[in-house]
Amino acid sequence: MKKIIAFLLTAAMVVVLAIPQGMVSFAADFNYGEALQKAIMFYEFQRSGKLPENTRNNWRGDSGLNDGADNGLDLTGGWYDAGDHVKFNLPMAYAVTMLAWSVYESRDAYEKSGQLPYILDNIKWVTDYFIKCHPSPNVYYYQVGDGAIDHSWWGPAEVMQMERPSFKVDMSNPGSTVVAETAAAMAASSIAFKPTDPEYAATLLKHAKELFTFADTTRSDKGYKMAEGYYSSHSGFYDELTWASAWLYLATGDEAYLDKAESYEPHWERERGTTIISYSWAHCWDNKLYGSLLLLAKITENSYYKQCIENHLDYWTVGFNGGKIQYSPKGLAYLDRWGSLRYATTQAFLASVYADWSGCDPAKAAIYKEFAKNQVDYALGSTGRSFVVGFGKNPPRNPHHRTAHSSWSALMTEPEECRHILVGALVGGPSSGDEYVDRLDDFQCNEVANDYNAGFVGALAKMYDKYGGNPIPDLVAYETPGEEFYVEASVNAAGSGFVNIKTTIINKSGWPARGSDKLSAKYFVDISETIEKGITLDQITVESTTNGGAAVSQLLPWDAENNIYYVNIDFTGINIFPGGINDYKRDVYFTISAPYGEGNWDNTNDFSFQGIKQGFSSDKTEYIPLYDGDVRVWGKVPNGGSEPEPTPTSTIKPTPTPTVTSSPTVKIGDLNYDGKVTSTDLSILKRYLLKILKFSNDEEESKFLTAADVTGDGKVTSTDFTTMKRYLLKLIDKFPAEK
Repeated sequence: MKKIIAFLLTAAMVVVLAIPQGMVSFAADFNYGEALQKAIMFYEFQRSGKLPENTRNNWRGDSGLNDGADNGLDLTGGWYDAGDHVKFNLPMAYAVTMLAWSVYESRDAYEKSGQLPYILDNIKWVTDYFIKCHPSPNVYYYQVGDGAIDHSWWGPAEVMQMERPSFKVDMSNPGSTVVAETAAAMAASSIAFKPTDPEYAATLLKHAKELFTFADTTRSDKGYKMAEGYYSSHSGFYDELTWASAWLYLATGDEAYLDKAESYEPHWERERGTTIISYSWAHCWDNKLYGSLLLLAKITENSYYKQCIENHLDYWTVGFNGGKIQYSPKGLAYLDRWGSLRYATTQAFLASVYADWSGCDPAKAAIYKEFAKNQVDYALGSTGRSFVVGFGKNPPRNPHHRTAHSSWSALMTEPEECRHILVGALVGGPSSGDEYVDRLDDFQCNEVANDYNAGFVGALAKMYDKYGGNPIPDLVAYETPGEEFYVEASVNAAGSGFVNIKTTIINKSGWPARGSDKLSAKYFVDISETIEKGITLDQITVESTTNGGAAVSQLLPWDAENNIYYVNIDFTGINIFPGGINDYKRDVYFTISAPYGEGNWDNTNDFSFQGIKQGFSSDKTEYIPLYDGDVRVWGKVPNGGSEPEPTPTSTIKPTPTPTVTSSPTVKIGDLNYDGKVTSTDLSILKRYLLKILKFSNDEEESKFLTAADVTGDGKVTSTDFTTMKRYLLKLIDKFPAEK
């Protein structure tokens, strides 16, 4: 108590600069509802593991499916950290704690905006992973993936080839920082889930207690090594222990946890050369002291904690003890070049939480609220451009994110711009002079990360609660796929009795990126003139000395009656994937020869020879079709042949009665014709929209389109998908097409 009194006397003697805020106050109005839902959606793009059927985009796929196998565990799930593919649990747990804190503070706003199911789903995606990471009370796996190995490759998560080791802490090699932060995440999340899933909340709380005991007992980061240089704990572990115990108190009401939180006070960071608790940094993935002080102020109403958090918030607004956060000319509260907006928007959340508390002085509350709105509005575009991908005016187009960029060659320069829209991602932001460039390789301006969006989501929920806004109904991030698989070719050499062709099989898939070890191509020829010369089929030979590992066949019949044959170029067993300049394509040179004689070979009438030029450069050609297994994914085939039946992709049954309008024989929404509408039908519709679904005939396709047009607008689009999803969630009891 003497220490507290001494602190208060010291603080009372400090001269607080009564300077105006010095920031530009913008009256710009933004759709905070849309911004909130998109900022939450960002986390769906960060998911690792096997994705659920309700995924709201078509460019992310399953990835990291062997995580933990090196230790005989299933450590799939969780989030990739930023634009890379390492699962760093310290910032991941921090982000979950912040999202759960936002639900704790603004649950009504989430319910009103319709975003509560989405934010809880994103939290659960990670807490399920954390449960896997905590197989026993004193063992915790804190990281999957090696930062150095991971950061040396630039490509989409779905086609990672590198080793992904997992790393743990235990009693002999502890890691109190990351373990305590995970305890905080589990405790805060248990509060968020208690109203809707008390059993799951109890499971989370059990893990939170065990993790906290582990962290508090060991009080060491001796074993937390693999994240050093990426997420080193500069602040130590006492801030995390305080943070975790405060959340455990809120989750349990057990005074022992509150006593624990307060007992760490001697270890809290002080301003250099003073006894004053630190106030001049920001709440972030490394330093949880400020959030802890805010929680303790609200829990205890102790003037000591109130003074501490107000010192901090004053530093970010009007100034404190002769110091004040730097402001950019256009009003950004600027702490650091790396993630400038991350700090400003997180501080906006803290300021909003404290200002909304009844224990906050009204005059200070007004200042803190204005600060919070100004910082959020800056991020949303009050200076003339948005810093949130997919939102507002002139948003960033090229965030530093491997999977969003979706390079097939593992180069940042190819393609020139990101292929995908990383909806809702808050980029790092501008410099202290408001300078910003939207460039993929500008790590400072355009980095994105889980912790960047965490406080931002909370601040947006506060803005929505105060000012409203309209979320987009049934928001999805489906994109129109670009060209993914194709063939390029050129004539290497040709003569009266032979032709030498170079073909290049290309996989630039990105919706989602995927490798295949079943690719093959067909080169079609017409040997009519050769047969007329009396040359038999077995006298025509195909040779290949440079084939990239493919099996190159002799001529095979397509339409033998009309002398149409093809060379099959088969890469079965060789994984071709969009992950490097030597991985996304394969070159094959082959020569077709007939016995020498003038007029024995005429290349010009060959189906696959159309449009191919002679020379070193190859051109894209649709006359050399490409197959993934039995499914043709590119190009045309000549008439007369019997195309192999594709591998079945659904349980759709053909009907002999094609129709383009609703009829008694078609149940709207029943896409597998089993008499009911279930999640299986939703999955089939998703496959159709992703252009994976194939039909064996026009009648089958016609019946499908009738059943799938649940909106009744005459076409099948993503709107039908979201409408069917709403039906399955019992948000509507009838499809519009049935009315």
